[in-house]
Amino acid sequence: MVEQIFQEIVNFFGISRFFQILNQGDYSQFLTYNGVTSIIAPIIPLLILCEFILGLAYKKPQTKVYRVIFLIYLFNRVVGRFIALAMVTLCIGLFEPWAIINTSKTWYWFIYSYIVWELGHYVYHYLGHKVRLFWCLHATHHTPEEMNLFVSHAHFFLEAPYADVIRTTICILLGVDPTVLFVIMFIDGTYGAFIHVGENMIKDARFGFLNNIILTPSHHRVHHAKNPLYIDTNYCNLLNIWDKIFGTLQDENRNMPINYGVTRKIKSGNFMDVYFGEIILLIKDVYGAPGVLNKFKYIVYPPGWNHLGTGKTAKVIRQEYLQKINPS
Repeated sequence: MVEQIFQEIVNFFGISRFFQILNQGDYSQFLTYNGVTSIIAPIIPLLILCEFILGLAYKKPQTKVYRVIFLIYLFNRVVGRFIALAMVTLCIGLFEPWAIINTSKTWYWFIYSYIVWELGHYVYHYLGHKVRLFWCLHATHHTPEEMNLFVSHAHFFLEAPYADVIRTTICILLGVDPTVLFVIMFIDGTYGAFIHVGENMIKDARFGFLNNIILTPSHHRVHHAKNPLYIDTNYCNLLNIWDKIFGTLQDENRNMPINYGVTRKIKSGNFMDVYFGEIILLIKDVYGAPGVLNKFKYIVYPPGWNHLGTGKTAKVIRQEYLQKINPS
C-alpha cells in the first residue's frame, strides 16, 4: 500500500524517467528528447507544491479547490488514462493519407505547425464553450472558484479524447508531421498547465510586452472568469493569433477583479456536482423539452439557451454588458 502511494506520488511529479536516467549513470541521455522531457515534466507539479505552500503562508490555501481537483485527478487516472493517446494515434492513422500538404522537420515548418496546432486548439476550445454537449465535458475545468496550477488537472475524463480528436485531425489534414505534432503537444501541454498559475505565486501575470504577443496567465485568468466582460474569451493556449483574428481576445482590466467559476449555482466542494453537474442538467433539459427539435437544440445550442426564449447565452450576457457601458 505504501509503495503504491509512493509510486502515485512519483507519477504525479513526473520524475520516474529522471530517476531512471540518474540510476543508469548515462547523463548524455539528458540531451535527448526523452531526457529533456524528463527534466521539464516535473516543473509544473513542483510549482503546484510551491503554490500550495505559499497559499498556506498567505493563509489562502484554497483547500476546497485542491481537495475536489485531487479527487478528479484520481478518478481520471483510473477511468481515462489511455483514451486520449489512443484517439491521437487513431486520427493520425486515419487522416495522414488525406493531408493537403507535406511538411518536414525544419524550423519554418515547425512554426507553421504550431500555428496550425493553435487553430485546432482554438476550434476545440471554442466548441467546448458554444455547444452544450461539449460544454458538459469542458465545464468541470471551469468550476474552481480560485485559480491555481492544480486547476490544470480539473477535467472531465472524456474531454481530452474529444479535444485531441479535433486538434489532431486539423493538424494532420493540414500536413503537420506526427513527430513534430508530439513535440508541440508536449510544449503546449506544459505551457497550458503553467498559464493556470495563481495569484499566490504570480500576482500580476501580464508579463509586460509579452502580453501583446502570447496568451499569458493573465489572459487565461480572464478566460476562467464569469464576469460579463470576460466571459467566453481567450480560447488560444500559447500564441494568441487566432483570438486576435476571430475577435475573442480580451485583456485583463486592472479595475475589474476576476470572479472565477461558472454562472450557474454550484456546490464547488462537491465532487459529484463539479464532475457530473452539467451532464445531469442537460439530461433534465432534454427530457423536459417539447418535441424532438427542441431536445436536439438543447444538445447543440450554446449553454444558457432554452426553448422558452428566456435563457441567456454567454454571447448575449457579454453583448448586453458592452452595450450598457458603451450605449452609443
